[in-house]
Amino acid sequence: MQRPKNVIWIVTDQMRAQTTGYAGDPNVSTPNLDRLAAEGVNFTRAVAGTPLCCPFRGAMVTGRYPHNNGVTGHRVPMPDGTRTVAHTFADAGYATCYIGKWHLDGDRPELGDAVEGEQHHRVRMIPTERRAGFQDWWAYENNNRPFDCLVHTDEGRTPSGMQVLRAADGMEQFRLPGYEADALTDILLGWLDGRAGTEQPFFAVLSMQPPHNPYTAPASAMARHMPGDVRLRPNVPDIAKITERARRDLAGYYAAIEQIDHNIGRIRSRLHGLGLEEDTYLVFFSDHGDLHGSHGQWRKTAPWEEAVRIPFLVGGPSREHQDTCRLDAPLNHVDIAPTTLGLCGLSVPAEMEGIDYSRVIDGAGGPSSPTDYPESAYLSLPLPTGHPSSVDLPWRGVVTRDGWKYVRLDGRPWLMFNLNDDPYEWVNLAHDPAHHAERTELELLLREWSLHTGDRSALARETIHRGQGG
Repeated sequence: MQRPKNVIWIVTDQMRAQTTGYAGDPNVSTPNLDRLAAEGVNFTRAVAGTPLCCPFRGAMVTGRYPHNNGVTGHRVPMPDGTRTVAHTFADAGYATCYIGKWHLDGDRPELGDAVEGEQHHRVRMIPTERRAGFQDWWAYENNNRPFDCLVHTDEGRTPSGMQVLRAADGMEQFRLPGYEADALTDILLGWLDGRAGTEQPFFAVLSMQPPHNPYTAPASAMARHMPGDVRLRPNVPDIAKITERARRDLAGYYAAIEQIDHNIGRIRSRLHGLGLEEDTYLVFFSDHGDLHGSHGQWRKTAPWEEAVRIPFLVGGPSREHQDTCRLDAPLNHVDIAPTTLGLCGLSVPAEMEGIDYSRVIDGAGGPSSPTDYPESAYLSLPLPTGHPSSVDLPWRGVVTRDGWKYVRLDGRPWLMFNLNDDPYEWVNLAHDPAHHAERTELELLLREWSLHTGDRSALARETIHRGQGG
């Protein structure tokens, strides 16, 4: 009888798809990710359907779009009683574990005035009933301090040698030693060691906040990246205040990515040492990207490629073929949970809205030709954050397998690019009469997505109306 498969999600924060060695970025060395991409499956057109932490993470664990799962924006809490991928795994007898950044507890009204400010999100301890079905837990709501990271767990489960800083309601809080990505990986490795010799399969999540700003890493990694040596993407405008900031930020960003890569290697080595390598899928991805000065813009919430394209790699149990597998399917945030369940042979709950890509990953059959993949993915920002360096209006969009991207603001087209001819998105065709035919087709496609996903926002209704009117 075949042993059940395990899965580990390794989730980074704000790491765009373009910033790896295997993607051709000359600024960074990522040998462990490059190996994972070569040996596993590389979804080259994966997207963060909503390029913002909380909405992406809500879709990631529920398999439902942000406008349907309740987590529509920054610090919007996941509704009580929400069913997630962790519940399905636990129901199937799996051990479940979550380590690192959560960012789904939000500004819950019952917390009152104490919820105001990021400091509360940093120190808050999240009770069992708000952990969405995850059993073992070493996590935090939000932090943004990679060398001063507070983590909480259940009473008696603070790692050996670490001081309990605060205890309340059956939980303990402690400070991670050193750099967050390293210390969180240590916790995962310890958890894996504790499972040695057990037959129970597991689903674990390691959620690291780097390379999210403040763009820093251990000194040994930072020493390899000087701002003056950074080669910028061609679509970063040659304006001094833009290029100087981009190079400064990117130096730390690349250093953080290399430290993440180092920890990927540690995890793979430990799985090999424990004899779990051939029974465990590693799924590596990010919650969204980072613009870093492209188009003169910064960070996330925008629909340009640097913000919406994410790395998405699946490695682990041997496939039937050993050639590098690069898939152009537009895998989206809602597809992650169904695909993960499918890898383990578990049924996907009916409420999940995403696609199960497991059979194109494990070589067991299923979709086998490009025409079997969805032709497009739905993009949205339902609720702007209001933060600087972000987009201050809601938007909806589509990106297609054949290279088109189209984005609308409320009441009007905004962006349209032919990514095959214009991968850096220099030429906005949305208002060019020569491309009205393409725009009409993309309007209709956006209308179909709005109807299919039940997106009934004012923007979606406007899109539907304009589509019906031709």
